[in-house]
Amino acid sequence: MRGLRRPFGVATTAAVVVLVAASCASAPPGSTSDSPALGSVTPVPPEGEVAATGTVLDAAGEVQLCLGAVAESFPPQCSGIPLEGWTWDEVEGAESSGDVTWGAYAVRGTYDGETFTSTQPPIMLALYDPIRPEDPTGGKPGAGDEATLAAIQEELPDKLGESYLSSYPQDGWLWVDVVWDDGSWQEAADAEYGVDTIVIRSAITETGG
Repeated sequence: MRGLRRPFGVATTAAVVVLVAASCASAPPGSTSDSPALGSVTPVPPEGEVAATGTVLDAAGEVQLCLGAVAESFPPQCSGIPLEGWTWDEVEGAESSGDVTWGAYAVRGTYDGETFTSTQPPIMLALYDPIRPEDPTGGKPGAGDEATLAAIQEELPDKLGESYLSSYPQDGWLWVDVVWDDGSWQEAADAEYGVDTIVIRSAITETGG
């Protein structure tokens, strides 16, 4: 006796419906499927003058601008971006130990996506009084719950690579600091995770000059 066979077309159609339904169910609210994923986006480097604040660390002539965390060792250690055009001449606020010199400064110059080139005299960070940026959330709470934000936070270092600096959840938002974003990563994050979930902040900012 032959067993009954389900028509191939019916089975295939049912499988497709299940897959589509599962895909739609797992998409974050407010996200879109036709936008590039966060990990596939590369921000375009700025064309004009930019500014940044951080620790300038010179180890035996190899100078870098550290925009993220700095290890509290002596001398300090950090992982930054190459800094060219830098000189310690007439720069106050520096400390030295062995062949390492460092200090915290506001710097201005240009950024090509890999290297920051200093073109203006730096300002000691202790004397720097920047304009407070506007709150991009408008004071509204985000839509992310604790578990969702923690899961996204785990993914970001791999997706953003060396440009990732830090992140923390607050008031339903995941605040993410990166070296540079021209808005491309924010747009991709909104598309992938929802418009009320992630705030991406660029450590390097355009000055308008």
